[in-house]
Order: sequence, then structure tokens, then C-alpha cells
Amino acid sequence: MTIAPATGPLDPLDPHDPLDAYAAELAAALHGPARAKARLVEEIRGGLADTADAHAERGGPYPDAVRAAVREFGTVEELVPSCQRELTLAQARHTARAVALTAPFLVACWYLALTPAADPTGSAPRAAQLLAAHLAGVAIGAALLAAATLAVTGTLARRLPTPPRLPLLVAWTGTTAGVAMAVTTLALAVASALATNWPLLACAGALAAASHAVVATSARACRRCARLPVPRTARTA
Repeated sequence: MTIAPATGPLDPLDPHDPLDAYAAELAAALHGPARAKARLVEEIRGGLADTADAHAERGGPYPDAVRAAVREFGTVEELVPSCQRELTLAQARHTARAVALTAPFLVACWYLALTPAADPTGSAPRAAQLLAAHLAGVAIGAALLAAATLAVTGTLARRLPTPPRLPLLVAWTGTTAGVAMAVTTLALAVASALATNWPLLACAGALAAASHAVVATSARACRRCARLPVPRTARTA
């Protein structure tokens, strides 16, 4: 980012403050969870502002102080790779957490799908129930991998290096779980339409649909972040 020269002092509270422009440009270049990105950008802007104030106290116009601070911190282009890796790991944790938290709902769907119908004579409802049970098992397997991801990127990250392709693995794990949840929803919808105990199956289908909405959205964002090129030497969260 280039700080344009000015003929006079620049008010730090001016809406065109170059620090705000720097923060906006950095935020636009990054992808990841909204809260994590906002916190990261605000942290960098705060540090840049403190450095600029320190330079300004030594004399000279405020824009020169900002340019000096940017030289110390690095331009937006220089900071994006390391910041993006941090946000990619944050997104991977967000997706893993979504999968892990929705697993109990899939367990409930699995249980309800195996509950014998009041009228078990139809083969279609039973087939739909068995299909839903198998797909729920796939989602539970994904949840176990998600729990392992949270452990690896959490406290263990201080002792063990984070695998560089872990975010992509988490992204496709979340995608697999989301597909399983979507197909489970369809299977339970068919079962509820043909079975006499349809309220239970309809409730299970609604839980599966809600789980799919949460996981699929997070997995899509994680795939996007995982495909962004970042160096392996970038800092981690």
C-alpha cells in the first residue's frame, strides 16, 4: 500500500486516515471467519497506529509517520500470506467445530431411523431408514476426524507442527458430512411420508436439514480458504 504525501499534518481522526485505508485494504484481501478476520485486522491496525504515533512524537508530519510504520510492519501484500494462513487455520477449526457439534443431531437421526415403524409392512420406509442410518454413520466418522482436528490445531499445535494440507482435508471432510446430512434428510423425508410414525422421522429429517445448512456453509468457506496459496513458513495461530 502506498501512502500519498500531504502538504500538512493529517488528523488521525479524519475519515480518510491512511491507517483506516490500510486496514480496509487488508480486510478485503483476506478470507476467513468474520470475527477472526476482524480481530486480526484490528490487532494489526492497532499496532500500526501505535508505531505511527511513536514516529509522530519524534517530529514530522503524520503521513510520514504512517509511512515509516508501514515500512516496519510491511505492506498489505507482504502481510496477506501470513495473515491468510492464520485465518485458514481458523476457518478449518470453525468447520471442524461445526461438524463436531452437529454430530449429536446425526446420532439422534440415526437412532430414530432405526426405530421400528408402527406399520413395518412397507419396504420403502425401511430401506430409507437403513440408508439414513448408514449416511449418519459417515457423518459420525467425519465428526471424529473433526474432533481430532480441533485437538491438533488447539493445545497440541504448540508442540506439534500443523500439517499444511490439514485445512483442505477438513474442508472435504465437512463437505462429505454435509452431503451425508443432505441425503439423510431426503431419506427421512421419504420414510416419514410412507410410515405411520412420521412425526419422529420428520423431526429427524428437520434436524438433519439444519445440520446440513450449518456444515455445508462452513465447509464451502473452508474449501475457498484452503485453495488460497500461502507459504508453509507463514505464522500460525
